[in-house]
Amino acid sequence: MILTASNLPKIGIRPTIDGRLGGVRESLEEQTMAMAKTVQKFLEENLKYPTGEAVQCVIADSTIGRVREAAECAEKFAKENVGVSITVTPCWCYGSETIDMTPHIPKAIWGFNGTERPGAVYLAAALAGHSQKGVPAFSIYSHEVQEAGDTNIPSDVQAKLLKFAKSGLAVSIMKGKSYLSIGSVSMGIAGSIVDETFFQEYLGMRNEYVDMSEISRRIEENIFDQAEYEKALAWTKEYCEEGVDLNEEGVKRTDAEKAKIWEKVVKMTLICKDLMQGNDKLKEAGFGEEALGHNAIAAGFQGQRQWTDFQPNGDFMEAILNSSFDWNGIRNPYMMATENDALNGVSMLFGYLLTNQAQVFCDVRTFWSADSIERVTGERLEGLAGNGVIHLINSGSATLDGTGQQSDAEGNPVMKPFWDITEEEKEKCLLNTKWPAAIHEYFRGGGYSSQFLTKGGMPVTMARINIIKGIGPVLQLAEGWSVDLPDHVHKALDQRTNETWPTTWFVPRLTGEGAFKDVYSVMANWGANHGAFSYGHYGEELITLASMLRIPVCMHNVDTNNVFRPSSWAGHGMDAEGADYRACSNYGPLYK
Repeated sequence: MILTASNLPKIGIRPTIDGRLGGVRESLEEQTMAMAKTVQKFLEENLKYPTGEAVQCVIADSTIGRVREAAECAEKFAKENVGVSITVTPCWCYGSETIDMTPHIPKAIWGFNGTERPGAVYLAAALAGHSQKGVPAFSIYSHEVQEAGDTNIPSDVQAKLLKFAKSGLAVSIMKGKSYLSIGSVSMGIAGSIVDETFFQEYLGMRNEYVDMSEISRRIEENIFDQAEYEKALAWTKEYCEEGVDLNEEGVKRTDAEKAKIWEKVVKMTLICKDLMQGNDKLKEAGFGEEALGHNAIAAGFQGQRQWTDFQPNGDFMEAILNSSFDWNGIRNPYMMATENDALNGVSMLFGYLLTNQAQVFCDVRTFWSADSIERVTGERLEGLAGNGVIHLINSGSATLDGTGQQSDAEGNPVMKPFWDITEEEKEKCLLNTKWPAAIHEYFRGGGYSSQFLTKGGMPVTMARINIIKGIGPVLQLAEGWSVDLPDHVHKALDQRTNETWPTTWFVPRLTGEGAFKDVYSVMANWGANHGAFSYGHYGEELITLASMLRIPVCMHNVDTNNVFRPSSWAGHGMDAEGADYRACSNYGPLYK
């Protein structure tokens, strides 16, 4: 899916006001509209779309004091493609007359905490109206009292505005887009059994399907941009260094055979990109239907085993698409799930839309206790790794951004939105990635898997959507860090599984309770074989997004003070996680 300024949702700001003319309303007009403009300026300066462009805000043409003005605002927002609604007010207003009743659009209200006028009273009244009418809204209210003329946005209000806006934009950007399944179910993996009800009712997305034979057809009939292919192949030969070939002599391919495989995996990359977003160059070549693509904001490739038993695997294609650069330079990453694990594809999509960063698709492969590591290597680990580590590793499809070769101003390893990545950082990611030949036991058709080791010291958040019969989708997440192991320890552990694949050593932040009482419990409670992670601790934003979509959170280690859900969740009981489940069940999927 090509995201452009013309199809990205805007944030709508609704300045509500006391409707009593004859002195009251007139005295508040300037302050109320100024509050809306302050929020607009703050959001446009601090938020960007996945394209790198500044987020756009739309303010109602007038303050909203009565229902007619609320309706006029709704009409304007519909014309302006508003996908997120924020109401602001410093005063009392007529609650149920002025609230935003537009369905499916995430809503928040900032009631100014000042003593001169009862903004907090309106906030409470309006939220009660939202709750009674079954239209959840988020409450934003400063901890400290402000002076009436104070135009600053308090830091706690800023944090909630950003958390709400990021999550709301993610909801709106997904709506109407597609998840493209290339192939079907891979090796019985439940996540690749595509649940259309989940996509349609919870995410507002379409499901598109293409058989993997379509890739073969396009390769055989040269249905791809020939000029781009030549450019891509030359770039691949220059920057993608082959790694070790661990296959036995009897099954190793010749140099000529390997060269043919390189040509095919590059073509696969171009073709899968075209399947997702389309390509006008194909129309010029006489392939009008193929030029359209499938409007896919995320996709998955089945690969195993109906493809990989006789064709090169999709590791190169998936890794390059998932990265923030290719032969055309630095660009936005695509969301391409290995083994067509659509649920992990959605987990990647959530992380991408909240952070604008590439996502690492991984197996949650092995828990290594400190005792097991010492038994195998003779080394007793200390520090973050002292309580054990989780080995995150997949067959080579992880984004190259996951090498950790990008840096912040202090030189710390990070993953960045594509517009902040430098040419030097791009080249470091490539230099620190090798491409070993695929192991024949796994992939009879050959291919090339990315091989790298993620730098330690990065804060990361891993997440996963699972579907539970009788409940529906649930989200689990774990904030933690990538860690460095001594070189000989890494090699000893890595070589016990498959050293030709990319590795991240992950340590979750422990709370001492439940699933986070120790590292083993995190592994034991993870609900599937896959997970997705990226840079930063953004679990609180994932929780906010999940509540907007009515997806309960079954496992997290976010500080409870940072959890931000609609105000009506408080009416579903005093235990926060149980209330989350009850509220999501009560309201049902966002688009049902």
